[in-house]
Amino acid sequence: MKKNNLCNFNFEKIGEKYFISNDFGNWLIINSADFNKISKDDFSEKSEIYQSLKKEGFLRDYLDFDGLSYQLGKLMPLAHSGPSLHIMVVTLKCNHACIYCRAINHQAGFSNTNMSFKTVQESINMAFESPNPNITLEFQGGEALINWAIVKKAVKYAKAKNKKVRKNLIISLVSNLSLMDNEKLKFLSDENISVCASLDGPGFVHNKNRVYLGGNSYDLTVKWLKKFFKKAGSGGLKKDSLPSALMTTTKYSLSHSKKIVDEYCNLGFGGIFLRPLSPIGYAKEVWGEIGYTVEEYLCFYEKALDYILKINKNKGKFIERTAAIILRKILKKEDPNYLDLRSPCGASVGQMAYNYNGDIYTCDEGRMIAAKGDISFRIGNVKESSYKDLIASDASKICLMSSCLENQVKCFRCAFKPFCGVCPVHNYETQDSPWGNMADSDWCRMQKGIFKIIARKLQKKEFKKIFESWFE
Repeated sequence: MKKNNLCNFNFEKIGEKYFISNDFGNWLIINSADFNKISKDDFSEKSEIYQSLKKEGFLRDYLDFDGLSYQLGKLMPLAHSGPSLHIMVVTLKCNHACIYCRAINHQAGFSNTNMSFKTVQESINMAFESPNPNITLEFQGGEALINWAIVKKAVKYAKAKNKKVRKNLIISLVSNLSLMDNEKLKFLSDENISVCASLDGPGFVHNKNRVYLGGNSYDLTVKWLKKFFKKAGSGGLKKDSLPSALMTTTKYSLSHSKKIVDEYCNLGFGGIFLRPLSPIGYAKEVWGEIGYTVEEYLCFYEKALDYILKINKNKGKFIERTAAIILRKILKKEDPNYLDLRSPCGASVGQMAYNYNGDIYTCDEGRMIAAKGDISFRIGNVKESSYKDLIASDASKICLMSSCLENQVKCFRCAFKPFCGVCPVHNYETQDSPWGNMADSDWCRMQKGIFKIIARKLQKKEFKKIFESWFE
């Protein structure tokens, strides 16, 4: 029998079927019988599996190199574009004592931890040195509103500077909203600043995770989110500055997946971003109290996703954003620029984090490690470094090399490689090396577990149709 010149492919068994993929991001889910046939190169040109392999670029005799190269470019368009996200920590001070806060040990002093206007100017100047035409300045803390005067000045300075450099500029603010008032709301809406709050679910979950030293964290967060939504509904906010929220999953969240999703749905959000807790910085020290196993999180995630699919079926579009990020890659062959799932990852080449004192880190996670005294991921300082110095720093190079999946032995042969990524900081914190050991990595088990959950859903036509509707 004529050999079919099958290209190299990677595979992952999912139940009784197999997910196979190639380096161009093409994939198929096939049954065991077909997998055995292609493994032995024992299938005819008239077979259905032959036609599927031909269509998806698995056969050497039918490779459309121009089309496949274009597709690969869509999946990896940002490796040389420069950092677009610039996180600026305007203060370490905070009026919350969140149980998972990764940046701060709340017993530490907070004197002199407000970013000065000179430092924020120099940080903004550095951000605009990036060759990327798209720049996002994200002001956060601590609690960013504690240093509100600097935030206002920084917004004005960035917009004035951008009139000269003409970047596609987005400015965002991350806040717990406890210090929000009508004057701040008006400024943020007038200046088209997007606001992101933390919302871990209904009050009994949110208040357990996010302890407010001055009252009820949940009530204040929801109060101001509703005000932002009301302003948006009256036309007072532009589309790209609608309020958003992030949830973090602790062990106290695991048994409340439905109620957490309902909280977001009932408030009027178009979706929810389900995120596991990372054992980085302060959270690592209290992991025994608030952490959980990979298997426990995956159980929580799948229950939540099943419920979200039910909402989509009965009530209308409601998106789970982790799945949407992965599905944009799998279904659309597009990179949504989620920095954790890039190869190489977004450290330094996708984002930079600027601490209150002007120190710059490969990413916000690298800055969080520095809060405990380890500056391994520090790449420079706005007062003494050039943009070239930052990119050429040892920490930047190590992150790039260690997060390139072709350099990771286990990742190189993984069926999910075209859609995945590695976090060097997570590896460093959990395995004492930026490279880590993927064969024994909770990061790998977590990502692969989520991929497999999504792949199982894709096998059902009704779920695939729902997933596709998320991008319409």
